[in-house]
Amino acid sequence: MARMGKYTEIYEHTLQVEGDSILSLRDTLDYAVMDEIVELLLKVKPNSHKVIVAGAGTSGIVARKIAHTLSVIEVPAFPLLPDVSVHGGMGAIQKGDVVVLLTKGGNTEEMLQYLPVCKAKGAIVIGVSEDRNSVLAKSSDIFLQVRIAREPCPWNLIATGSSLSVLAVWDAIAFAVMAHNGYTKEDLLLTHKGGAVGQKLVHGSTV
Repeated sequence: MARMGKYTEIYEHTLQVEGDSILSLRDTLDYAVMDEIVELLLKVKPNSHKVIVAGAGTSGIVARKIAHTLSVIEVPAFPLLPDVSVHGGMGAIQKGDVVVLLTKGGNTEEMLQYLPVCKAKGAIVIGVSEDRNSVLAKSSDIFLQVRIAREPCPWNLIATGSSLSVLAVWDAIAFAVMAHNGYTKEDLLLTHKGGAVGQKLVHGSTV
């Protein structure tokens, strides 16, 4: 049982709204689209391609985490944020690569700049947004809608619950890939020697 605090009402409201947001995804996600993404990601490493994840602002932070998680499970991935991409960084995008574009509204100008480059280079675009009528949704090769009822902030504006929801969805995708790409605990030990995870692996104390 959590101990009461001075701001308990705010803590509990935030945790409740964000927790409910993630749980509600079970009723709103299109699992067939997620299957399509998993099947695509399973082919990235065998075909010597890579995943590039991009987002602006808060979505950029989410992009970094998604790219890291994919890399951990042996799907080569890295973030390519707008401040670098529009200054030549998009040269990293090559034919057959998978480019994941994250933008809550689906019409963020910085993110739409990736689309013509991806098309010209023959990269596959996965768009992630809450709006299936957005420019991103209509322009992506695969569109994954992730939407929640509301953010916990009093104005329903600050992207916290929605960001956590996108991360949760991509965690689910990553673990589905991991279950089918031959990834083992030995693979994790090889690349994750540091921190508490590395210590648990070395000493065999995983659950």
